[in-house]
Amino acid sequence: MAQAQAQVPHPPLEGAQLVIGTIAVSLAVFMNVLDTSIANVSIPSISGDLGVSSDQGTWVITSFAVANAISVPLTGWLTDRIGQVRLFMASIVLFVISSWLCGLAPTLPFLLASRVLQGAVAGPMIPLSQTLLLASYPRAKAPMALSMWAMTTLIAPVAGPILGGWISDNISWPWIFYVNIPVGMIAAAATWTIFRNRDSVIRKAPIDGVGLGLLIVWVGSLQVMLDKGKDLDWFSSTTVVVLALVAVIALAFFIVWELTAEHPVVDLSLFGRRNFTGGTIALSIGYGLYFGNLVLLPLWLQTDIGYTATEAGLVMAPVGLFAVLLSPITGKILPRTDPRYIATLSFLVFALCFWMRSRYTTGVDTNSLLIPTLIQGIGMAGFFIPLVSITLSGLPGNRIPAASGLSNFVRIMCGGIGTSIFQTAWDHRTIVHHARLAAQANVYNPVFDQSIRQMGAAGFSQSQAYGLFNTMATQQAAQLGVNDLFYMSAGIFVALIALIWITKPERAGGDAGAAAAAAH
Repeated sequence: MAQAQAQVPHPPLEGAQLVIGTIAVSLAVFMNVLDTSIANVSIPSISGDLGVSSDQGTWVITSFAVANAISVPLTGWLTDRIGQVRLFMASIVLFVISSWLCGLAPTLPFLLASRVLQGAVAGPMIPLSQTLLLASYPRAKAPMALSMWAMTTLIAPVAGPILGGWISDNISWPWIFYVNIPVGMIAAAATWTIFRNRDSVIRKAPIDGVGLGLLIVWVGSLQVMLDKGKDLDWFSSTTVVVLALVAVIALAFFIVWELTAEHPVVDLSLFGRRNFTGGTIALSIGYGLYFGNLVLLPLWLQTDIGYTATEAGLVMAPVGLFAVLLSPITGKILPRTDPRYIATLSFLVFALCFWMRSRYTTGVDTNSLLIPTLIQGIGMAGFFIPLVSITLSGLPGNRIPAASGLSNFVRIMCGGIGTSIFQTAWDHRTIVHHARLAAQANVYNPVFDQSIRQMGAAGFSQSQAYGLFNTMATQQAAQLGVNDLFYMSAGIFVALIALIWITKPERAGGDAGAAAAAAH
C-alpha cells in the first residue's frame, strides 16, 4: 500500500495556492540564508554587550555553521522518517523559537547553545525548499520554480551584512534574531495552509548511528578548523593540526562505512551519477569562489579603501538587480535549451567580473566598483538554476531530497572553505608584495630617494617620511594581494566550464522539468 501511495504524485498547485506556496517557501529560505551572514558584522556589538572578547564572539558564527553543516546531509534520512512537509514545518517553527532564544541570550554560552539549535534545525530547510517547489509547479514551469528559489538564495547573503550592520548601529543586536520571528510565523502559517495535505510517504528506516557519529566528528572538526585556522595561524598551531587529522581520519572511515552500510545516513552512491557529480562539484566550487569574494571585497573596502560597513554593503547591493530581473527569464528559456550553455555563459560572466576587479587600484572610484557588481548579477541569474537542474536530472523522486541535501551540504562546505582560503591567501599575498615593495626602499633607488627628499621638503622628518612610505606600501601591497585573488578567481571560473561539460543532462521536456517529474 505504501509503495502504491509512493507512486501517486500530488497534482501541481494552481492559482493563488501556487503563489502563496512559492512565497511561503521563499520566505523560509530567505530567513535561513540571511542568518548565515547577518551576524557577521554584529560580532563587536554582541561581544561588548556580553562582556567577552571578539575572538570568543566569533563562535556565534562558528556554532551555527557547524550545526548547519552537519544537519544538511541528514535531510534525506529525516525526510524518510518524518515526511518532507512535516520536516519543513518543524524546521521553520524550531528556527523561529531558536531565533527568539538567541535574542534573549543573557550570556555567551546561552547564545551559543541557541545558535547550535538554530543551525541544526536550519539544515533541512534549503534542500526541502527545492523539493517542495519542484513538486508544486507543472512540469513545464519547473524552471520558474528554480528561478524563485535561486533569487532568494542569491540575494540573502548580500542583504545580511547590510541589514545586520544597520540593526546593530540603529537598534540593538538582539533584533538581528528577532526579525526572524514575524517572517518565520508567516512562512509557517502559509506553508501549513498550502502543503499540509501534500506530504511524502514515511518509511521507518533504521538510524545509522555509526555514520551519524562519524559525520558529526569530521564535519565539526573541519568547520572549527576552517573558522579558527586564521586566528591560530593555521598549521603552526597544534590545535589546528589535531583538528585536521581528526577530520581526515573520520572522513575516511565515514566514506568506507557509508558506502557499505545497508541504511546509510548519507547516500554517497549519488556520486556514481555523472550529472550529480559534475553539477555538484561545479556548483560548489563556483559558490566557494563567489562566497569567498563576497567576504573579501567588503573587507578590503573597509580596511584599505576607507569605506564604512554600511557603504561597503551598499556597493555590493546592486548585484541583486540583474539577478532578480533575469532569473525568471532564465527559468523560461531553460526548457528550450541545454542548461550547460546557460551555466557556461554564467561562469564566463563571473570570470569577466573578477578580471575587471583584478585591475583595481588604491584610487578606485565608486563607478569602477559598481559596474562589475552589476554585471555579476547577470552571471548569478544563470548560476544556480541550470546547475541545480543538471544535478537533479534523471533522479527518481524518492532520491531528490537526499540528492538536494547532499549537494547543498557540499556547496555550504565549499562556501566555508572558500572564505577561509581567501582570507588566508590575501594575508599571504599582502606579505609577499609588501616584502617586494620594501626591498625597493633604499637610497640606491632614485624614485624612492626622490620621494623621501620631497617629503622632507614638505616638513616631514626622516622617520615620519619612512613611516608614511611604509603606510603607502602596506596599502599598495593589500591592493596587489586582492588583485591576485580576483585574477585567480577569474581563471578558476573558466577552468570550471570543463566540469559542466562532463555532464549529460537528460532531456525530458526540459532538464528542470525532468527533475520536477522525478519529484512528482
